[in-house]
Amino acid sequence: MHADYTLRRLLERPAIVVAPGAYDAMTARLVEQAGFAAVYMTGAGTSAALGYPDYGLVTMSEMVDNAARLARSVAVPVIADADTGYGNELNVIRTVREYESRGVAAIHIEDQVAPKRCGHLDGKEVVPREAFVSKIRAAVSARRDPDFMIIARTDSRAVVGFDEAIARARLALDAGADMAFVEATQTIEEMAAVPRLVGGPCLLNVVAGGKTPAVPMSDAQAMGYRLAIFPALLFKAVVEACDDALAAVKETQMSPPGRDIPIHELFRRFGADEWDGLRAQFDGHKCPSTF
Repeated sequence: MHADYTLRRLLERPAIVVAPGAYDAMTARLVEQAGFAAVYMTGAGTSAALGYPDYGLVTMSEMVDNAARLARSVAVPVIADADTGYGNELNVIRTVREYESRGVAAIHIEDQVAPKRCGHLDGKEVVPREAFVSKIRAAVSARRDPDFMIIARTDSRAVVGFDEAIARARLALDAGADMAFVEATQTIEEMAAVPRLVGGPCLLNVVAGGKTPAVPMSDAQAMGYRLAIFPALLFKAVVEACDDALAAVKETQMSPPGRDIPIHELFRRFGADEWDGLRAQFDGHKCPSTF
């Protein structure tokens, strides 16, 4: 079994699982090296890395390819954004099979009308609840490995209200989803009510500056959430750090001061020791002669 398929075991532990958002192999490795037990592949960050806003402009193949890079780069579970499933029920089935075959541990599929928008932006639309539940049922039927998890995300809170969001989350769990993701609750009271009203495992989306109030993870755990994702954490940090570094070079015409990590140490963070060992093992110039 692929090393990434450990998410179900993590979720059986008492502590909430925290998965910071990564958008490429580099940031995925940084999340793992920081000691987190899971990585979240952010759709917004993936879109930005390809030069687009989070407006549903990235294709299924582009998202799957990125998820594959993240999954092969770390030994912890990767949870990936799968947007709306990229079409009807048949497209959802293919989406599940493609992500699962790349070693991803879980995906979430949402009920927005395509093209979707970031869950914390205004102007969203959602499909009828029956269409959403049908997609979730198709997703569940498509998986071949029982450890692969289907997370049902509903964006209906912003469109048709909190009660409908809860109803959709419950129906999705009844249809076989492993976890519910009620996006963009707008108050602490709503946030706290979700796990109790849904009656099953729930995911909390933590977006700085978004519609959902920020709370410590200990509070989220006490509310009953089992998994928390921080999609914009590194995406935002990298943009800010790059802006600062570029501004400093433009102003001073010199490399800006910082941690001054040696180049060899940077390469070590991304596997240089392993590759150096392999080169030493298989370098033909250093093999003993057989003549």
